[in-house]
Amino acid sequence: MTAEERELLELRASVREFMEAKSPEEAVRKLMESEPRFDPAVWAQVADQLRLPGLAIPEEYGGDGFGPVELGVVLEEMGRALLCAPFFATVVLAAQALLASGDGEACARHLPGIAAGRTTAALAVAEDNGSWDPALVSTRAVPDGDGGWKLRGRKSFVIDGTTADLILVVARTVAGPALFTVDREATGLAAEPMETLDATRAMARLTFDAVSATLVGADGAGGRIMVKVLDIATVGLAAEQAGGARRCLETSAEYARVRHQFGRPIGSFQAVKHKCADMLVQVELAEAASREAARLAAEGAAGFPVAAAVAHACCSRAYMFAAMENIQVHGGIGFTWEHPAHLYFRRAKSSQLLFGGPAVYHERLLDRLGI
Repeated sequence: MTAEERELLELRASVREFMEAKSPEEAVRKLMESEPRFDPAVWAQVADQLRLPGLAIPEEYGGDGFGPVELGVVLEEMGRALLCAPFFATVVLAAQALLASGDGEACARHLPGIAAGRTTAALAVAEDNGSWDPALVSTRAVPDGDGGWKLRGRKSFVIDGTTADLILVVARTVAGPALFTVDREATGLAAEPMETLDATRAMARLTFDAVSATLVGADGAGGRIMVKVLDIATVGLAAEQAGGARRCLETSAEYARVRHQFGRPIGSFQAVKHKCADMLVQVELAEAASREAARLAAEGAAGFPVAAAVAHACCSRAYMFAAMENIQVHGGIGFTWEHPAHLYFRRAKSSQLLFGGPAVYHERLLDRLGI
């Protein structure tokens, strides 16, 4: 075992121990019905004790300078525990959008706070149609005459949009889609929570009524920025999905060993064996795809965009399959509100649809392949 592999195992062990202590099923269920939909004290521990918000942020901006591989390990463990926290929105979406913009001034202004866990952030791209394609954005940005911008429009499905301190918004200008920052307390900004299938991932609808905003990066560069962000974000989501799928497999196998029918464990029945074996194949494939994509991202390899699209498609399918089979293995109890199987099913479905759904991510794969 190499020193790098040993460090990743140690990182995984420490994050898993923390998640098991701070994000058990009881805590997840409680936070699903609370507002904000995360525990500020736990988030402070994530930042101060584990230093996870700054894990993949460059050292020049106050981070630890690690990369997608380490971030993938953390996201697998968070997905396994269904952690309710602003990590994905802040670190995987917003921070990566700032880095992809190439705007050193904006990065220096916002990333140190994100790395320290003092600032939470959200990325607002999708509108009522749920599409993350910048070309379909209708929210408008116009110059205000004083060197700033004013935003008008509405965004939907904004992860952690009601609690984020900083909002990054993709809006349309005369030059095309562009990226802007908006302060949580800006006049004219209204946020309301959305009821969605997955209550463990808080989403919001944001309305902008002549809201003051600051341009990030070049005017009209929003499309280029979002290509980079979506590649990184889908790999992060894939890791989270792989972690959730692995947990579904573990709970199914454990239940198959202890649940008895006709005087024997149900795991001894061929039909149940086949279900668990099929889940194992899907989970192993998902982990391999997400980890390979993270490795290629860390190396800056030319094949990374294709690997990212493959990981997104593969892990979305694997998580849905594992979540459905987990319910089947548990039988009648798996369909009840009291059992956690439905929580993983809901997360699997919402993750599958997060960036547009199967039709969109298969189209993205074809595009990355040049077909």
